[in-house]
Amino acid sequence: MSSPTSKAPGTGFVPDIPRRAVDIPGSPIRRPGPPAGVQSSNRMGGEHKRLQVGREISLSGEITACDTLVVEGTVDAKLENSQMLEITETGTFRGAVRIEEASVAGLFDGELTVRGTLSVKTKGEVKGKIRYGRLEVELGGIVRGDVAPFEENEGG
Repeated sequence: MSSPTSKAPGTGFVPDIPRRAVDIPGSPIRRPGPPAGVQSSNRMGGEHKRLQVGREISLSGEITACDTLVVEGTVDAKLENSQMLEITETGTFRGAVRIEEASVAGLFDGELTVRGTLSVKTKGEVKGKIRYGRLEVELGGIVRGDVAPFEENEGG
């Protein structure tokens, strides 16, 4: 036997179903997150702020106060007040960076100042104006341009 609110198939019955998760009683409140392919985390207590730009994602602008930036896609930006830059084999970063540590397995093109260690991996390429505290280049890694040790009077 059918319920009093149902109708036969094809008679235009439209069930009253919430269309969004926020309309479902008792569901958690959802806030918009970062765009697809961009992951961001901030662990309370540790205060670790990490931004990950995924493959096939392009990001441009200014990035500040990010503890760790991981680039798997393409970034065209200015990066300051951050601790670690990691460019993976699929990643490309163009722009200006002032950072504590950097690891490049992809491409960096621009102005890079690393107060600590700049590590260029086997398939990595760093070109432009490069300043570093310590430099590590694996066999096959490429560093080209205006390259010199970091000096405090350069504004670091």
